[in-house]
Amino acid sequence: MAISKNNIGFDFYTNLLARGADFIFVLVGGVLTFGLRFGHLNIPIEYQSVILLGSMLVFLACSSSGAYVSWRGKSRAGLYGRLVLAWGVGFLTLLGLLVFAKQGELFSRQWLGLWVVVTLAAALLFRISVYSILGFARAKGWNHKKVLIVGNAPSSKRVIDQLMNNDWVGLDVIGILPYTHRCSQEGHFKVPCIDVPDRLEAYVKENNVQELWICLPLAEGARIQELLYELRHSTVDIRYAPDMSDFRLLNHRVSEIAGLYTLDLSCSPLSGFNRILKKAEDFVLAMIIIVSIAPLLMMIGLAVKFTSRGPVLFKQMRHGIDGKPIKVYKFRTMKVHQESGGEVTQAYKDDPRVTQLGRFLRRTSLDELPQFYNVLQGRMSVVGPRPHAMAHNEQYKDVIESYMKRHKVKPGITGWAQVNGLRGETDTVDKMKKRVEYDLFYIENWSLALDLKIVFLTLLNGFVHKNAY
Repeated sequence: MAISKNNIGFDFYTNLLARGADFIFVLVGGVLTFGLRFGHLNIPIEYQSVILLGSMLVFLACSSSGAYVSWRGKSRAGLYGRLVLAWGVGFLTLLGLLVFAKQGELFSRQWLGLWVVVTLAAALLFRISVYSILGFARAKGWNHKKVLIVGNAPSSKRVIDQLMNNDWVGLDVIGILPYTHRCSQEGHFKVPCIDVPDRLEAYVKENNVQELWICLPLAEGARIQELLYELRHSTVDIRYAPDMSDFRLLNHRVSEIAGLYTLDLSCSPLSGFNRILKKAEDFVLAMIIIVSIAPLLMMIGLAVKFTSRGPVLFKQMRHGIDGKPIKVYKFRTMKVHQESGGEVTQAYKDDPRVTQLGRFLRRTSLDELPQFYNVLQGRMSVVGPRPHAMAHNEQYKDVIESYMKRHKVKPGITGWAQVNGLRGETDTVDKMKKRVEYDLFYIENWSLALDLKIVFLTLLNGFVHKNAY
């Protein structure tokens, strides 16, 4: 049973146009900027190959970052931001591949810079123009859709309020059809309450209803089936908006598996192509960073070795993806010691176990640098929820709801919680709850653009923090 019957509409064509336009902008932009830089269009084969590769990488980055989601109801600033970040991911990946293949010196830096700026400007101007046209059209009453709400569950009022408070999305609620077959709560809603007609299909057709939103409890499955049967000959778009405010959802969506439709309530976003994309991102970033910081790694290793007794690296078992144990590396920042009873005591302010050098490494997060080797091993990601000590996982998994859902993705060197200031000691349940909320938000909203944003924020202000000791 399909809950939604989506017709190909105006939004579909505008997004299809955006996909084609972006690819053409990068492809043609590469050729035109080559002509501007060199004064001719006799393009060598290596430049042609890079232009084609860049076009595909930018297209893939935009597709995975949400730059091509339906424009109806979305923040313009948010979509512009996704486009800029996706453009950055695509071209940074291209540069990383060129550096890794030792081909970077073959290409003009001025041409590469001009290529990025010109094509991104063209893509932004295209979207601004389309948004302006859509805004004008909706202001004139074009491209609006009439919506009928079915059901008087608690979610009905929330849906009506949201749509009416955001009328710029072009969805006009014309009324509510209560599933109790009575209009006893007419004053409870901001729209007219409609008595159940003898034939719902005829009512939808006569009133030009384009979308019907079902807001019934999950227990009303039989009534939902009846509604779908009544509208089996109608072309109206049907959406199901169940009341799930009491559920902690993670990457919820509708999937089709073996011919069965499922409403996914708690699933990892990193499956299929996204998983391959994330691995490629981790490999490229880790290789670039390790090559860049190799001298720094050597200097820190020597400093750790000559300033205190013990090994240079500290190795600790943590939980990785799916809760499987992994070995995580860090530069040793504490004096060698043995805790009693297998307990794990978090570092705290003025902890006497931390060495003088270790205090500096912790405050600047330089002790985490060996974990880029964990990324190349496939145990960790550059961006993801920070791995907690296994003892802490055992402590909090029964205290904080959905705590172990953090392990639906690989742990990361940096994460959304860290760039939002949630670092250091988690000496209270409330602090850990806050960190987990940010981790789950990251998993729910993962994209290449979000990863790039986190990396940028880490470089900007994520290394030094007052809570890192």
